[in-house]
Amino acid sequence: MKGLEVIKGDITKLEADAIVNAANSGLNGGGGVDGAIHRGGGPAIVEECKMIRNRQGGCPTGDAVITSGGDLKARYVIHAVGPVWHGGNNREDELLVSAYQNSLRLAMVYNVRTIAFPNISTGVYGFPKERAAALVVREVSRFISGETTAMDRIIFCCFDDENFALYRDLLKVK
Repeated sequence: MKGLEVIKGDITKLEADAIVNAANSGLNGGGGVDGAIHRGGGPAIVEECKMIRNRQGGCPTGDAVITSGGDLKARYVIHAVGPVWHGGNNREDELLVSAYQNSLRLAMVYNVRTIAFPNISTGVYGFPKERAAALVVREVSRFISGETTAMDRIIFCCFDDENFALYRDLLKVK
């Protein structure tokens, strides 16, 4: 699909205007992608997240906030909070889609031309990978086809083989 691509790798190493963090609602770092971004971004990201927490108490599930990229190659980090999987009957699909939509809206406000997403909620939050990939590709494709955007590239950066294969198949790339 035009404008969408999938890679396998470490999102913290990407050169992009913005990378998206699979954040927790407290914006205080954690494991997986979140911990790696906080470690790689250094004190600037930690301090900016602290300021956001002090101002608004964190970030609700399905929403997103933005900080600088700190010591990362990316100019910005968009911290998106995906849902914890509880069987699919607690608005998980809606909240996951919302986290991606709100990330893309923030990216537009900040004139982001290249953005990279991790596989939000599919790690320790337990969201089924195949279900998440289908929802995300459909929603992001809908977003870029319906919006006037200056974005050149939207990258799905997969850390594991299973997500990489799912996105590659959905985007029909080799």
